[in-house]
Amino acid sequence: MLELIKGTNINFLGKRYIAFVFSGILSIIGIIAIIQIANGKANLGIDFAGGTAIQLKFEKSVVLHDVRKALENGGLKDFDLQDLPTENKILIRVKKTEQQLGQTSDAITGIISQKLPDNKYVVDSTTEIGPKVGGKLRVDAAKAVAFAVIGILIYVAFRFQFNFGVGATIATFHDVLAVLGIFYLMGKEINLILVTALLTIAGYSLTDTVVVFDRIRETLKVRHKEPLETVMNASINEVLSRTIITSLTVLLTSIALFFFGGEVIHDFALAMIMGVIVGTYSSIFIASPTVLLWGGKRPFARK
Repeated sequence: MLELIKGTNINFLGKRYIAFVFSGILSIIGIIAIIQIANGKANLGIDFAGGTAIQLKFEKSVVLHDVRKALENGGLKDFDLQDLPTENKILIRVKKTEQQLGQTSDAITGIISQKLPDNKYVVDSTTEIGPKVGGKLRVDAAKAVAFAVIGILIYVAFRFQFNFGVGATIATFHDVLAVLGIFYLMGKEINLILVTALLTIAGYSLTDTVVVFDRIRETLKVRHKEPLETVMNASINEVLSRTIITSLTVLLTSIALFFFGGEVIHDFALAMIMGVIVGTYSSIFIASPTVLLWGGKRPFARK
């Protein structure tokens, strides 16, 4: 019911070719990122690159932040932490290095013993995460994103028409490529947390796009004699306030997570911030123009 903007008459579709050029650049960067990830040349996380996993069991409860600071001050890099507070256990995963499993384990235990001397512990288990496991996870992650995009195409094609399904699919795939490409350019770690964020972004982008499509379908029923581009522009302007309010709500939440959510979900929150911005942009400048170009001048609804 709240309207931040009223009575707008912006020609969004008239700017579609500028948007296509900009989005094409983002998509190319995303495709390059995918190629580099497949070849193992990106900044891959432990899940994809392999490494060493060591689980420590402490006598007393331990704070995850204290362990992280201890390892960082001890010179350890490229590691992930996971705690099991009910069992006083900490799982430390270190990205693959030139050191052997035993050397890595000794380095970690030496740092913990030096930095946290008041809390005794035992090494519960040590595991080597091989490159084959990382390769399989990369393939599985790619399949997860691909199946999500295909599912979006089928869903929107069933709910609307195939033309709309194509528009929603291209917009969603564009959002995934854009965020992935930006992360690659920033040198951020590519891991399963990022894959989770990409799937979340795909869902958000679809939701925003469907709202625009719903309004287009409703408007077409009463203004079916008008040019399709005119009807689409009018529909986008009508839901513009709703789109901005929804995007700002999710964006503010993601920003709060980014600054106050802790280091573990820092990259997830950053990806969500990018995804909300790109997803809002694509639902207006990519999804609807794609439907317009795919369908030509043919109306999509009858009186």
